[in-house]
Amino acid sequence: MIDILEVEPGASYACKFRVTTMLDTDGKPAQLTVGEAAEGPGLYEGLGVIRTRDVANGLVVVVDVDSQTEYTVDFANIWDIDTVEWQ
Repeated sequence: MIDILEVEPGASYACKFRVTTMLDTDGKPAQLTVGEAAEGPGLYEGLGVIRTRDVANGLVVVVDVDSQTEYTVDFANIWDIDTVEWQ
């Protein structure tokens, strides 16, 4: 796997990540619409494409593959970084 400090600007990378966010009753990130119930805040782990990296602050913005939601995640909560091959 690749270290976050070794990613090359302009190339595409994905990683597994962990965030605390509002979850629905199935344990997925809540996409609340009128009348939908949420379970509450909880820990979510997903696979995301890295959109931006902020080395100075130790943060990345990832887009969750399943929900298409953007999350700002610190370096300590990402792992298994690898290149993306778009098809």
